[in-house]
Amino acid sequence: MSAPTSPDPAPTDAPAPAPAVLHPEILAPLPRAARFLSFRRSAAATTTQVGTALARINVTEGILIGIGPRLVRELGGELPGLAPFPDLAAEGATVPLPATPLDLFVRVSGDDPGTVLHRSRALLAALPPGLTLVDTTDGFLHRENRDLTGYEDGTENPSGAAAVAAALAQGHGPGIDGGSVLAVQRWVHDFGAFGALSKQEQDHAIGRERDSNAELDDAPESAHVKRTAQEDFDPEAFVWRRSMPWSDHRGAGLMFLAFGASLAPFAAQLRRMSGVEDGVVDALFGFSRPETGAVFWCPPVRDGALDLRALDRI
Repeated sequence: MSAPTSPDPAPTDAPAPAPAVLHPEILAPLPRAARFLSFRRSAAATTTQVGTALARINVTEGILIGIGPRLVRELGGELPGLAPFPDLAAEGATVPLPATPLDLFVRVSGDDPGTVLHRSRALLAALPPGLTLVDTTDGFLHRENRDLTGYEDGTENPSGAAAVAAALAQGHGPGIDGGSVLAVQRWVHDFGAFGALSKQEQDHAIGRERDSNAELDDAPESAHVKRTAQEDFDPEAFVWRRSMPWSDHRGAGLMFLAFGASLAPFAAQLRRMSGVEDGVVDALFGFSRPETGAVFWCPPVRDGALDLRALDRI
């Protein structure tokens, strides 16, 4: 998938809008390989130490950084659209939707695992000891952006100016514009349960024919495509998905990443998937389940570094 273009220019008889601030790692094509690192801050690392370290990291080469809501508050930030991971169990959801809040999330990208390894080592060396690494997951591309079940992922991603509007904050001012709210879930697939379904049942669970990727007119209401049809929400719930398959000793599945100008579109989709909205549970839960759930703020990038002007204590 090619990177989105900038918004079309305004007509000459209309005032030109403020130019969009584009985030190089969010809007770029998916990398061939990636490592997803999650951290929790301990008392051994002061907020000053963390803020200073983050401000010094070069993010021009394959580094995407997200800061958790708690750490954002501790660093003096109050950001529009940022909220904790949705607690849908309190709203009656019967499917597993774990919330696993963390303080820092990093996606390290590269063209090959060796490049990712060395970039990860450099990143870890740049962080203070009190940021404890609690999870490492390696991701990769499979058959040019297909999930390990064989279905194409991210088909409904917006493009062009619509992608910029969905993924990045705009109109809030310097230090916020160009940033994004990121929802992260690590889904693990039950390939035995998936393989026990007939080809038609598999297609109906997703709502698309696997090989052609064509949407099925006769798919049931529980089909994943119908549960997450972004234009069917009010207001519309468009997100910018940048998910990748993963596999290690724990199993295999999809590392789900959804970027948005706020958390609201992702929360709306998750609410409908879980059946809270209308009682219909997404068929995806029949063979896959999320093991994690966290939200982060990805600051905008300026001059090769994180733009942390929205944080008062740095």
